[in-house]
Amino acid sequence: MKLVLVVEDEVPISRVLAAYLRRAGFRVEAAFDGREALDRFEALQPDLVILDVMLPEMDGWEVLRQIRSRSSCPVIMLTALGEMHQRVAGLNEGADDYVTKPFAPEEVVARVRAVLRRPRPMVRGREIAQFGSLKIDFDGHGVFLHGKRVPLTPRDFSLLAFFARHPNRTFSRDQLLDRVWGWEYEGSDRAVDLAVKRLRKALNQWPKDEGEIITLRGVGYQFRVYE
Repeated sequence: MKLVLVVEDEVPISRVLAAYLRRAGFRVEAAFDGREALDRFEALQPDLVILDVMLPEMDGWEVLRQIRSRSSCPVIMLTALGEMHQRVAGLNEGADDYVTKPFAPEEVVARVRAVLRRPRPMVRGREIAQFGSLKIDFDGHGVFLHGKRVPLTPRDFSLLAFFARHPNRTFSRDQLLDRVWGWEYEGSDRAVDLAVKRLRKALNQWPKDEGEIITLRGVGYQFRVYE
């Protein structure tokens, strides 16, 4: 179940959006000013942020800039300003979509679903891959599933990162040993099997309709993802 962070200082609007999103099958958390939004973003690692422009403490543009400096998390901007230059400014800052108040909550839910379907490989030089509810931060060596950090050993992270950079391609054990463990590795190729087993266990809550690590008998392993 994907997590949406709603950042809106008008409590009635926040509650209505939360109710419609929960009815649509999302988990929802709320923040009511810009500084709280960044704190909750760091703590929760949401799958998407709905962000009002006019916020106390720190406006939505600054919140968006700070989110974009560290994450590829999708952001949909909310504003009472309907001028085209505001829309262009938001998209130039890295917003994924833009909804003008007043709006129908059903429209916002539809926008959320549409934005979450888009692939998100890179943001401003920070390499982050998103496969449904699975997010891999290559630069920060972090893996997040449904917004929660997944603890991995450095070697297991390296294997997952290699898979994520080559989705839907099949690699033999020898190829994985060479690419991930390195040519100087002198151990058994069973190390690959054991690492894959640990990864599958760590990612056991990753929905099968989003992706999985599959075994092709006699060939090797594949990090298969589904759009």
